[in-house]
Amino acid sequence: MSLFKARDWWSTVLGEKEEFDQGCLCLADVDNTGNGQDKIIVGSFMGYLRIFNPHPVKTGDGAQAEDLLLEVHLRDPILQVEVGKFVSGTEMLHLAVLHSRKLCVYSVSGTLGNVEHGNQYQIKLMYEHNLQRTACNMTYGSFGGVKGRDLICIQSMDGMLMVFEQESYAFGRFLPGSLLPGPLAYSSRTDSFITVSSCQQVESYKYQVLAFATDADKRQETEQQKLGSGKRLVVDWTLNIGEQALDICIVSFNQLASSVFVLGERNFFCLKDNGQIRFMKKLDCSPSCFLPYCSVSEGTMNTLIGNHNNMLHIYQDVTLKWATQLPHIPVAVRVGCLHDLKGVIVTLSDDGHLQCSYLGTDPSLFQAPKVESRELHYDELDIELKELQKIIKDVNKSQGIWPVTEREDDLKVSAMVSPNVDSVSQATDVEVGIDLIPSVTVKVTLQNRLALQKAKLSVYVQPPLVLTCDQFTFEFMAPEMSRTVAFSVYLKGSYTPPELEGNAVVSYSRPSGIPRVIQCKFRLPLKLICLPGQPSKTASHKLTIDTNKSPVSLLSLFPGFANQSEDGQVNIMGFRFLGGSRVTLLASKTSQRYRIQSEQFEDLWLITNELIIRLQEYFEKQGIKDFACSFSGSMPLQEYFELIDHHFELRINGEKLEELLSERAVQFRAIQRRLLTRFKDKTPAPLQHLDTLLDGTYKQVIALADAVEENQDNLFQSFTKLRSATHLVILLIGLWQKLSPDQVAILEAAFLPLQQDTQELGWEETVDAAISHLLKTCLSKSSKEQALNLSSQLNIPKDTSRLKKHITLLCDRLAKGGRLCLSTDATAPQIMVMPGGCTTIPESDLEERSIEQDSTELFTNHKHLNLETPLPEVLPLQGLSE
Repeated sequence: MSLFKARDWWSTVLGEKEEFDQGCLCLADVDNTGNGQDKIIVGSFMGYLRIFNPHPVKTGDGAQAEDLLLEVHLRDPILQVEVGKFVSGTEMLHLAVLHSRKLCVYSVSGTLGNVEHGNQYQIKLMYEHNLQRTACNMTYGSFGGVKGRDLICIQSMDGMLMVFEQESYAFGRFLPGSLLPGPLAYSSRTDSFITVSSCQQVESYKYQVLAFATDADKRQETEQQKLGSGKRLVVDWTLNIGEQALDICIVSFNQLASSVFVLGERNFFCLKDNGQIRFMKKLDCSPSCFLPYCSVSEGTMNTLIGNHNNMLHIYQDVTLKWATQLPHIPVAVRVGCLHDLKGVIVTLSDDGHLQCSYLGTDPSLFQAPKVESRELHYDELDIELKELQKIIKDVNKSQGIWPVTEREDDLKVSAMVSPNVDSVSQATDVEVGIDLIPSVTVKVTLQNRLALQKAKLSVYVQPPLVLTCDQFTFEFMAPEMSRTVAFSVYLKGSYTPPELEGNAVVSYSRPSGIPRVIQCKFRLPLKLICLPGQPSKTASHKLTIDTNKSPVSLLSLFPGFANQSEDGQVNIMGFRFLGGSRVTLLASKTSQRYRIQSEQFEDLWLITNELIIRLQEYFEKQGIKDFACSFSGSMPLQEYFELIDHHFELRINGEKLEELLSERAVQFRAIQRRLLTRFKDKTPAPLQHLDTLLDGTYKQVIALADAVEENQDNLFQSFTKLRSATHLVILLIGLWQKLSPDQVAILEAAFLPLQQDTQELGWEETVDAAISHLLKTCLSKSSKEQALNLSSQLNIPKDTSRLKKHITLLCDRLAKGGRLCLSTDATAPQIMVMPGGCTTIPESDLEERSIEQDSTELFTNHKHLNLETPLPEVLPLQGLSE
């Protein structure tokens, strides 16, 4: 029987002591790669969902680690898995998993890695339906002739058909005279469901008849139904086959004809669309599964039938064409295209043996015998091993993960910002007052050494700065070629950006296929967002920066922002941001100090940062290398805390508004359903002011949606101001404690972890976790503190008191000698002894309060800002549910 044995191409055993049935196997391109390659989806009664993509090195290999794309435990038993267009708004394929009391639809996606085993796959729940009755099986298709989507029909154990129009439940109908459920299939050509009842009859029900029949709210007919209200569920045609069926499958020859295949316990039937028998075949062995598919001969069909004798028979109509032996009894069989191999037969046994095989024989190929292995020289291997260990140790001691190699880049990116604003401003659709908004042209040049294809340039600036174009694609770049693109930058919003730095990122692939990314940063001029203004000698917020050099004329530092005076010395200068706020800069005539003052605390950041950068550039041009800035004033933490409170209250208001909007949307849908029931009723009933209630709820939904949008805009502006203030606080801490660039980078990573807030993760909880980590590692001297672990889940806090205490404690630790470090020795107790010592993290709120009181000499105190955003007036409804 070796000639007729199924040729094993790939096989594996699933789990331990798991059970499977005919609905647990499916083949489809579930991750939507579009290359025509199928994946194997298997579900078990133990609740495990597995997806395989076999890639055997040679025929007959077992499963490798990379062949299993995904394994998830869904806990509930999996009765059936199917792949189709189950999500509205898209024609992508999704995975439907049927449990006994639940239907879940998932999307399967993969992230491509650089190497073969680097691909990562995950599933995401799109929606689920909780079933009121225990499910038996399901089928899917374009019920009613819908285009571009698939609907799902589930048959319950008590004979009820439940139809789901993707995310919504459509209707449920009881099949007449149902005792036990049978196999279920859908014919798209006749738009009907076909099943085998417990009376051993093949029955066909039109979808339109099911849709317009009486609703199946109760199992027995009510008196109203007996009187003739509604339509009765009538079978389209029946055929008595005299035995119970194992499975049903429908295959179309063409658009004009299709066949209904029914696998019985002893016979195999092929029926026409109208229920007439086309042919039947008496089987010699008890069948276990079957699969019809189109034949190469015109007008004939091939059918795979597995039986309990470990055999797989291939019939062409009623003629046996091939018989092959399997290593197990198949309960499910499928045919697909795997790894560019078409027609692979995939079989699954009830105990988890999954095998991919093909029909035919393998030729006997000559294999050369293995040569004798050379003699090993252990002394040479020992010397080589020591050299490799030395290289590994040197790499681990270095700061970088990868050793730095001297090589020429494939692509060089450079950016040049125009020193002058555009003669004709490119600003469009701006939201900034009445000022004429300027724009600045930026040119980015790409110089490549090798031939590159599909290089993509992406440019990013800090909002509310916007670009006239932020995406550029180069299909092909010849070797030693230079390409230049130009775009303009302008201010769109009525507030200032947190940074004037832009970033140009180019992603491309090397000729070998390895993806690479290279970036180039550029700095935008201050005149893009700022105009000369009248200086003011009084302001609410002031900062003083000390230097170790004599003061410099502000006219030489900020040309274009002041008029030329008679002596060329300017010691006061005013700046007016396009958003409307003003900042004044003063230089002392006698001392080496500069003062920055403004009515808004966050507006101090850009001018302070610009002043320090221009002072450093000025003294570098003079050849002076020991220039340094410092800050000796009190840390403005209370002003910073006011911005934190403002941002946090907007987040809380946003959650409240979204919760109210969700409640009103549920209420709106409930009223709609009640109105629809009234309109469909044959005997008109009074509306009882439901139309008025619907109109009022609609207005509430619109008002709440507008409030949510307005709160989101305010939250984004508040987060931008908070980032500006955070930059300023980090700068002042660095000048105050004379921190190194590495330590400043640690502070920036802790205080600025997010580009923007999201619903899942916010600024407050992220920064609190980062600062707590610093306090418990490098800024701690107690082993008890180092043993404390942070929570693995970040949730929005109740208030900002804990965050503000930790920020105050961080500044206090730095003032008493603590230093920031992220090396491997950071968890060890620090040996250095600074004046005042470094206190431990308090174990209770009382100790925190005492430290907070001790720190009042360092930090100023101001009142907190309280915000109350009014919510739209809403009317609660009683008695309406989803």
